[in-house]
Parts: sequence; structure tokens; C-alpha cells
Amino acid sequence: MDQMDADAFARLAVELHDAGGMEETVEAVVQFALQAEACSYAGVALVLRGVREIAAVTDPLVAEIYQMQFDLGEGPMLTALTEGVAVQVPEVAAETRWPDWSAKMTKYPIGSVLHAPMWANAQLIGVLSLYKTEPDAFSADDEAIAHILARHASVAVATARNDETMTAAVDARKLVGQAMGILMERFDLDETQAFETLKRYSQEHNIKLRDVAQELIDTRKLRDSGPTPKA
Repeated sequence: MDQMDADAFARLAVELHDAGGMEETVEAVVQFALQAEACSYAGVALVLRGVREIAAVTDPLVAEIYQMQFDLGEGPMLTALTEGVAVQVPEVAAETRWPDWSAKMTKYPIGSVLHAPMWANAQLIGVLSLYKTEPDAFSADDEAIAHILARHASVAVATARNDETMTAAVDARKLVGQAMGILMERFDLDETQAFETLKRYSQEHNIKLRDVAQELIDTRKLRDSGPTPKA
């Protein structure tokens, strides 16, 4: 990697660090990929709690190609996303490994494709996809850069995901605390009794504790519930 590449990745690291959350992070990744790889299109697909998600694309056609592979159950992106391996398609028109995918790709202006897996703490979390309109457009250097970019993206996405999870947990605790305060004041309960009341309602109605708390805060009551007993 030359100095220009090193400088570019240094700038990317700063951009990813400054990104405000998951959506901003993956958007920064795909936009940088267009520049770093001189791509026609780029995208990121993630696996979040076992659910596949189209996280960011630079053009709607990338989302179409992603969704098409999800629907077909085959394709180079899906192979990279499920097996955690880099997948390159030098010439889309001549590809035979995924016949259904190849047949449907004829309507898109894509000549070559490169997918790099995204790993974080030995966990496969997604794939970075690069597309060019010309065939045989990705070199060995391009693939090496794609792997580096995918590693940067993996760390940033994992960090953003952890931050959002922690923020959600803190918000949930705040909501539960406010709801407990309402019950304690209204029914003269102590903290344990208030929490047990919320938990019991959550279990009986199969509603998340956070949502129970939000409902109580918003309406000052719980649906289908009579006077709250002193447990």
C-alpha cells in the first residue's frame, strides 16, 4: 500500500470514529469504498442477531441484487455472507457457479464483483460488496485493499452496535426507574414491590419490561389492570 492509500485509510478511521451510529458508520464505509476502489457501486450487508440486513448501498440496484440473492438462496454475496470467505466474480456474464443468479444479473450493468467478509471477534457480522461495470476489473491489490477496508468496517460496526446496545440498555433502565417511581408514589410501594409489579405485568401480558414501563409513563396506567396491590 502506498502513502496515499495509507493516508486515505487514516482518514477513513477518523470518519468511522466520528460516525454517530450504525447507519452513519456503514454509510461512511460504502462511500469510502467508491473512492478507494474506484468502484461503480458498493454495499454492506450485515447479520444482526441471526437476521440478514441490507445495511447500506450507494445505489438502489445494489439493494435489488442483495434482495435477489436472499430470495434465490444463492449468489456470491450470499456465499461470502454465510461462509465468511472472499468471493470474486471476474466476469459476471461468464459466471457458472450460481446459474440462477447469473441469469438474473444480465439486466444489471455489472461486469465484475468482489465481496469481502467482515469479521469482528471471530464472529462473521457482514460482507462488503464492490461492483464495477467492466469485467476483470479487480486486481490482487484491489482485493487486498477490500480486506483492509472490511476489517476497518468490522471494528467500526461492532463498536457502533455495542454503543447502541449499551445506550438502549441505559434508556431501558431509566424508563423502568421512572415507571417504578410512579407506582411507588401512587400505591405506596417500595422499590422491590414496584419492580415486581412491573415484572409480573410483563410476564402475564408477554410484553417487554421496557415497553411496560413506557406505557405506564405515557398513560399513567397499565392496560387491563385493576388497582395495583401491595406485594
